[in-house]
Amino acid sequence: MTSRLREALHTAATDVPAYPVYERALATARRSRRRVALAAGAALMLVVLVGLVLPPGRTPAVDPAANADAALPDRIALPPIGTLHATDRPRLGSASVIFSGQAPRLQGWDENGIVGIVSADSDRYRIMSIGYEAPAGEKILLSADGRYVARPAGSQDDPRIDIVDLVAGRTRRLPSKVADSVSTVPLAWSPDGGHLVVRDDKPVAFNGATYTSVLSLVTLDGERWTQFADGAQEAHFGSAVAFAPNGTRLAYQYGRRVAVTDLDGREISSFGLPAESWLGGKGAWTEDGALTLVTRQGGSTTWSLRRVDPRTGRDTDPLRLPGVTGVTAIRLLGWGPDGSAVVVAYQPEPLSPDRFDQPLEMDQRTAYPNVRSVRVLALSPGAAAPRAMMTAPEQVLAVDVADGVISGGRIRDARPPGGVGGRFWFWTVLITVLVTGIAAYRGREGLSRWINERQASRSPELS
Repeated sequence: MTSRLREALHTAATDVPAYPVYERALATARRSRRRVALAAGAALMLVVLVGLVLPPGRTPAVDPAANADAALPDRIALPPIGTLHATDRPRLGSASVIFSGQAPRLQGWDENGIVGIVSADSDRYRIMSIGYEAPAGEKILLSADGRYVARPAGSQDDPRIDIVDLVAGRTRRLPSKVADSVSTVPLAWSPDGGHLVVRDDKPVAFNGATYTSVLSLVTLDGERWTQFADGAQEAHFGSAVAFAPNGTRLAYQYGRRVAVTDLDGREISSFGLPAESWLGGKGAWTEDGALTLVTRQGGSTTWSLRRVDPRTGRDTDPLRLPGVTGVTAIRLLGWGPDGSAVVVAYQPEPLSPDRFDQPLEMDQRTAYPNVRSVRVLALSPGAAAPRAMMTAPEQVLAVDVADGVISGGRIRDARPPGGVGGRFWFWTVLITVLVTGIAAYRGREGLSRWINERQASRSPELS
C-alpha cells in the first residue's frame, strides 16, 4: 500500500461519524429490561386477580364458622352488579339467607335465574347462577347450619343434585339413582345436614304424557338412596316436607294427605288435610312432637297456624299466635327461642289475574307471577299482630333462612352493600391491562423512539 493511498483512507475514515457502540448497547439493554419488567408485572397482576376471584383446584382447609354471631338481617337488597360467585375467593362462609325472584339483578343477561346469598354474620353478598326459575326455599335449599346450598342440576338425560359448600368453595354432585328419572329436586335438609329428601319425576306413559314422582332420602355422600314414596300415575309428592327436630321422623304432603315416616321409609301414620289447609313447611314440627298446618280462613286472605296430632291429624292445644292478613300464603320456616313462629309471607301482585280469597293450590299462591315481594314475620304468642323480622325489595319473590339463624333468634341492623362487586373490578382491571398491553405492543417502535429521544435530550454524550 502506497503512502498516498494510506493517507486517502485515513482521511475518508475521519469523515465517517463515530457510532456510540457502548451507549447504544446500554440503551437497548435498558429497553429490554423495561419490556420484561412490564410483561412480568402484567402477568403477576393477572395471576393475583385470578387467584382472588376464581376457585383454585385445591382448596386449603377452612375452619367452618361456629355461627356464634349468625343473625338474620333486618332487610336484604339486590346483589350489586359484579357480585362475587358463591365459590369465589374470599370464601363467604356460612349463610343466613338465600333469595330469588324476577328483579333485574336476579335474572342475568339472558334471564337465567340467579340466587342471592347473604353471609351469616355480615352484609357480604354472593350469587349463584341456576339457569332457570328455581324459587329459594322450594327448589334451592339452605342447610340448617347455612354451610351448604342444594340445587337441582344436570339435564333430563342425567339429572342430579349439586351441593355447594360455601365454606370450602367446592361443589359435590349427587346423580339420581332413580331409574328413568328426568328431574331431581331437593325438598328438605335434615337437621344435622347429613341427609336430603329429594323428589324425582319420571314418565309413566310411553310418550311422556304423564309423570309420577318418587321421594327418596339421600345421604350427603350420595351412597345411599332410600325410596319411601312411589306414587301412581300423576301422583305428586313432597309439596311440603319437614324433618322432626331430632331428625328421626319426617312428614310430607301428597295431594290432600300428610304421611309421617321413619328414616327407613316405613310409614308411621297418615291423615287427610282439612279444606284450605296445608302442611306448614320445613318448620312444621314443634318441639313437643306435634305438626303445624297453615290454614286460610274461608273467604279471606287471612292466614293462621294450627297444631295437630301427627297420628290422627286432629287439632290439639290451640296456638295463641296472631294471623297474617292480606297475603297470598304463608310458609312456616321454624320456631324462635321465645316460641314465635317464623314465617315467610308472600305479598300479592296487584296485577295478578288470580283472586287470593278464593280456593287456590299452594304452588299457585307462591308462583312468581302472583307475588310482588316477601317478608319474614314473627308470630309471637299473645301478640296482637305479626312482627316484621326481615324485609326485601319488590320482585324478590322467595327466600330461605338457615334453621340455626331462626332458632338463635338474633336480628341485626343490615347495611347491604352498594356500588359494584368484586367481579366488576376484576374484569375492569383485566380488560385495562390487556388493552394497555396490546396498545404498548402495537406501538412499541414509536414508544421506543420516544424513549430514545428523551434519553438523548438528557444525555449530551448521546446527541
